[in-house]
Amino acid sequence: MEWQVAEQKLFAGHAVRRLRRQLLLTQAAMAEALGVSASYLNLVERNQRPVSAMLMLRLSEVYDFDPRKLAAAEPGGGMEALRRRLADPIFADLEIDRQQMEEWLAGAPGGAEAFARAYDRIGAAGPVAGEGVSDPGRQVRREIERWRGHFADLDALAEALADELRQAAGDPYGAMAERLRVKHQLSVRILPAEVMPGLLKRLDLHARQVQLSELLDVPGRTFALAERLSQEARGEIDALVRGAGLDRGGERLYQRHLVGYFAAALVMPYGRFLRACEQTGYDMEVLQRRFGASFEQVAHRLTTLQRVGARGLPFFLIRTDRAGQVSKRFAGASGSALVEGPGLCPLWNLTEAFGRADETLVQLIETEDAARWFTLSRARTPHGAQGVKARFALGIGLAAGEARALSAARGVDLAGEAVPVGLGCRACTRPDCPQRSAPPAGRAALASERESGVTPFGFAGD
Repeated sequence: MEWQVAEQKLFAGHAVRRLRRQLLLTQAAMAEALGVSASYLNLVERNQRPVSAMLMLRLSEVYDFDPRKLAAAEPGGGMEALRRRLADPIFADLEIDRQQMEEWLAGAPGGAEAFARAYDRIGAAGPVAGEGVSDPGRQVRREIERWRGHFADLDALAEALADELRQAAGDPYGAMAERLRVKHQLSVRILPAEVMPGLLKRLDLHARQVQLSELLDVPGRTFALAERLSQEARGEIDALVRGAGLDRGGERLYQRHLVGYFAAALVMPYGRFLRACEQTGYDMEVLQRRFGASFEQVAHRLTTLQRVGARGLPFFLIRTDRAGQVSKRFAGASGSALVEGPGLCPLWNLTEAFGRADETLVQLIETEDAARWFTLSRARTPHGAQGVKARFALGIGLAAGEARALSAARGVDLAGEAVPVGLGCRACTRPDCPQRSAPPAGRAALASERESGVTPFGFAGD
């Protein structure tokens, strides 16, 4: 979608400058080789001009430079990632605005990256409640965010394998099972639930079997085989894990994420999946049926569509249980603060989805920074559960201005009234919210014998 590529400007002057210095070139020499003016290149390096598609092409042709590195190397994960870190209450008195952050990224990209790494390691107050200094989940999310959720090499490998499997057989599950048998000497066996108590899948190397529980549904079984075929991308996965610089716990989580990423890319190959999204208006039900995937698998895949020159819409995803405990957070390229908020707002209908089984809820919401988001929420019960049934609600969304292409947004006035939401009561400073359960962090609670307001938890101003 060319109009989306044009709208999403890429500021990566630090990467261009780093390349020039590695090549020991002056700005004038590089500009001449690229066929641009020295003044224009200077503006690009200072992030006062975006890196155009033409400049990316010339960098690739002249210096054999992979343009994917421009998007992957933004200091601290880029502007929105830094903005979320600076939203921490410990920085509230500094009043750092967007212009200052732009100047920081342009003038001292190394310093911005150092700040991001230090903040993520030390944690400070932490934007997500309950996370400790060395929380591996948070480390992994930061690394995923640094790549904007998109791993181009894994996508390319998975897409090539998917094309090969498609030529071999029309049935993805059968083609994957045959690939495992022929290339990896692994057979696939479906076993009764009582034979695999508490397990849904298992690799038995002694028997050379991929064993799957009968409780797994069809999308779950196909995904399990796709995960096992990630072995064919082991070199790329290991290189990404080594390059992340995580501790041991973080490495395991990151590796699991990358295995799942490859599996999703194999089940939903990038080119075919993006075309289907565009043709159907990102219709979740159609996408599930066309690719034999679950709602959650499709939702997660939507957060990864950031291939240079063929970007999808920038979705975010969040998964929570009834108690408001978040078990998945993926910002993708959306830059949404909703993903990293310390809590959930009960006015967001994500929580309402638990009582609306098999129904996808849509909502237009607005956060305190005046950002407007179009969201879809749906509850799901994972297949394969025995005894107590787990239940989660998944919320996906994107900026309201990007939602016109969605089939789910038809008939919705995206410029109309939006529900005002916060990032949890402790991070929200809306004064007249009737749903408030606590005053904002750092604000003194007010109580009066003579009057009471809309909210039972009044609080002092700045």
